[in-house]
Formats: sequence, structure tokens, C-alpha cells
Amino acid sequence: MEGENTKPKILIFGGTGYLGKYMVKASVASGHKTFVYARPVTQNSRTSKVEIHKEFQGIGVTIIEGELDEHEKIVSILKEVDVVISTVAYPQFLDQLKIVRAIKVAGNIKRFLPSEFGCEEDRVRPLPPFEACLEKKRIVRRAIEAAQIPYTFVSANLCGAYFVNVLLRPSESHDDVVVYGSGEAKAVFNYEEDIAKCTIKVINDPRTCNRIVIYRPQASIISQLELISLWEQKTGWSFKRVHVSEEELVKLSESKNFDFLFNFFNKIIYFYIKS
Repeated sequence: MEGENTKPKILIFGGTGYLGKYMVKASVASGHKTFVYARPVTQNSRTSKVEIHKEFQGIGVTIIEGELDEHEKIVSILKEVDVVISTVAYPQFLDQLKIVRAIKVAGNIKRFLPSEFGCEEDRVRPLPPFEACLEKKRIVRRAIEAAQIPYTFVSANLCGAYFVNVLLRPSESHDDVVVYGSGEAKAVFNYEEDIAKCTIKVINDPRTCNRIVIYRPQASIISQLELISLWEQKTGWSFKRVHVSEEELVKLSESKNFDFLFNFFNKIIYFYIKS
């Protein structure tokens, strides 16, 4: 039986972010010594960030405050751990190249999991706004491979709680639901806690080294129309379906307002990705 002192030490970048919080808690729950590299808390920091720092410290997490451009600091921390997980958000995707360089210098990391956890980007070609996002992820992948760093690329598909909230708006009072296209395309919904738990298991599995791991449980594959029907059954409510056609989505993808489009397509593009 694996003793606690033999479990790999884990460093998480982006650990105070949306998915990162789940990853940190899953790491601690699995008995790993857990470190989080996070931006410094300042007087201008949100209350929620201060609270998550306190929560992490309360469960034994070691928080190191710093920026991603502090190369020497990151290298020194890397030498104290075994595994690195990144859950940084979209604006920082290419900043992970700094992590890659630091891992290469440290020379001791047994596994690196970059910030992916969505679709399998080497197998899909979505509409332009989301394609730009995936291309940044591919750049990071190729850099990791070129540096010969042991890796696992995780494709977790949809974050279930996030996308259920986006698609069904359960906290709002409404009688309509927007349906993208026909609503019949199926997607994989994995809840954030499950994504985190599976990922912590993946890091120490030799079968997953230098591999792509896809989380695709059969019971989690569902269409938007099926999701709406389940919600109606659960609540006893009835919703009007308001369809947005594929043609409308394509026209939106040709707009130059990238920030709006990225946020929009980030919510619905998975229903149009073809592998």
C-alpha cells in the first residue's frame, strides 16, 4: 500500500481559479503534499481570493505568491515537488511556456499536466473564435513535447456545473431556454469534482505518461434537448425552446469582436465540434 510519504508532491498553477480550486482540494483529499503558486494578495484583491487563500492554508496547502515571469523562484519551487498541474485561464495559456522553460531547467519533474481539460484540441477544428483559443493550447503542447518533459494531456470535455448553469440558467426566473442549432448534438458533461479526482489519479499512473487521457463516461453524454427535458422533469416547469441556427453562429464567428465571441462560443461551441 502506498504510504503518504511516497505520494508525489504536487504544485498547482492557477489553483485559486475556477477549476483550480477543485484540483487543489482533490489533491489534498488524496493525501498529496500540495503547493499552489498564486499571484500575491494585495489590498485590492477580491474578498473571495483572500478567503480561498485562508481556506487552503486551513487544509494544509502551501501557498507561494509570485508571478509567472519570476523564473528563478519558480525553478526553486519546482525542485521541491514531483508533479505540476496548470489550470490557468485563457489569458494566460501562452504564459505556460514560462512554466515549460522552468521545468526544463529544474530537471526533476515527473509529470506536467498543462491547462487543457476541454476538448481534444489536436483532433478538432471549430469555428474561428474558439479555434484561436485551441491554437494557443497546441503551441503549449508542442513546446512540452519538444522539451521532452513527461506529460499527460487531459481532455475533460465540458465542466458540468458551469455549462448546466450557462445552458439552463437555474438561478434565474425565466420561461425560455436558448437552444443552439437543432439541440440534438451530444456533448460530454463531467462535473468539476470528478474531473479533479480523476486527474489526481492520472498523475501517478504510468500508463498515462506521455499520453492523452479523455474523460468520456457513457452516462455523461447528453444533448442539449435531453438536458432541458431532464430539467423540466426535475422541476415540473415547462420551457419555450428558442433556437439559434447554425447559420447565425457562423455569421457571429466572422465578427471582429473577439472578446465577445470568445465568451459566447466558449459556452456553446462544444455542440458544434466535430472530431
